Amino acid sequence: MSLALLVGALPASAGAPSAVTPLPQAHAHNDYEHDRPLFDALDRGFTSVEADIHLVDGALLVAHDRPDTTPERNLRALYLDPLRDLVKANGGSVFPGYEGGFQLLVDIKADGAAAYELLDKIVRDPAYAGVFTHYAGGEVKRGPVTIVLSGDRPRDVMEGQDDRYAFYDGRINADGDLGIGADAKLVPLVSQNWTNEFSWVGIGGMPEDQRAKLHKIVDDAHAAGQRVRFWATPDAALPNREAVWRELVDAGVDHINTDDLDGLAKFLKS
Repeated sequence: MSLALLVGALPASAGAPSAVTPLPQAHAHNDYEHDRPLFDALDRGFTSVEADIHLVDGALLVAHDRPDTTPERNLRALYLDPLRDLVKANGGSVFPGYEGGFQLLVDIKADGAAAYELLDKIVRDPAYAGVFTHYAGGEVKRGPVTIVLSGDRPRDVMEGQDDRYAFYDGRINADGDLGIGADAKLVPLVSQNWTNEFSWVGIGGMPEDQRAKLHKIVDDAHAAGQRVRFWATPDAALPNREAVWRELVDAGVDHINTDDLDGLAKFLKS
């Protein structure tokens, strides 16, 4: 069944994705900058998207920089409501029949505690019942969509909650965030700037010591039930980026970061 059959509840202007093969490793960096936020990524099978948010006049507005925010481009309108509608239309998943889940990475640009307080209130609306992964009583109940917070995320607030609908994006080099001993029920994802960890950018072969480091990071995360993402990997339309993507795939990196939806989709399908 194609996604096109399952979006009748969505506004016609949103567009209807045609038959799509989900790509478990495809992550849309700054997804909101594409012509159709969320839907351009869905059309290409992306299973993770990133939205930067700012708390402005009691609303969570989506943009990279605060001066670029507008009231109509808010988190509900661009992401939360469309994802809810797709889940309902698809009988419990974003992509029909896909059990891999979908990640909404929310990057809080400032005012972390206050922005999270509002987000926490929004996602508890009964209109979103059954949509988002839920932590309660020490257990995680998987939902079709998992919200992970990056950026200015209030860890102390989240750690103090016995009931929450969002999770924490850890850092590879932060104490207690990565590997055995880390709490994957709070930190299911660990991320890092590629250039902080690796000097190789796809030109020539990857040095063996850097390849070993990459594989160890991924292995440590997977042993703890965590996923891995790097940002700032080579992403321009140059041949060397595919060499980096190939190493990421070979190492088992869970989310490959890109602004080029078509380029990464083509690479992963090949």
